[in-house]
Amino acid sequence: MNKVILIGRLTKDPDVRYAQGNNAMAIARFTLAVDRKYKNNGQEEADFISCVSFGKTAEFAEKYLKRGTKIAVTGRIQTGSYTNKDGQKVYTTDVILEEIEFAESKNAGNQTAQRIEPSQADGDGFMNIPDGIDEELPFH
Repeated sequence: MNKVILIGRLTKDPDVRYAQGNNAMAIARFTLAVDRKYKNNGQEEADFISCVSFGKTAEFAEKYLKRGTKIAVTGRIQTGSYTNKDGQKVYTTDVILEEIEFAESKNAGNQTAQRIEPSQADGDGFMNIPDGIDEELPFH
């Protein structure tokens, strides 16, 4: 079975082109930066994975995806090769996408964590609970 599931961020806007001929369809290419589970010397590392989508999936990528968008994709790995203009054989590995989904809300990147001011917290770092709230708590 050849099945790939990835979650990552686009490194740049998708490159979308349209095939010529009777069955003209969209073809979108982009690179997905996928974080590795483990850190190397405290530094996070990522793999940069080449993705290709066709048809409606490519049209979705063109319309909604941009650099930095966090997405989840499913697809399959496809390898190939070609001879470049210098006569050297070049090997390729791409993930051919079947599905694309957003992995975070549109505003997630713009949100900032709500900060508790020192005046709201005791010296132990916990926020003070206002008096009289005991009756509103679902537990005692």
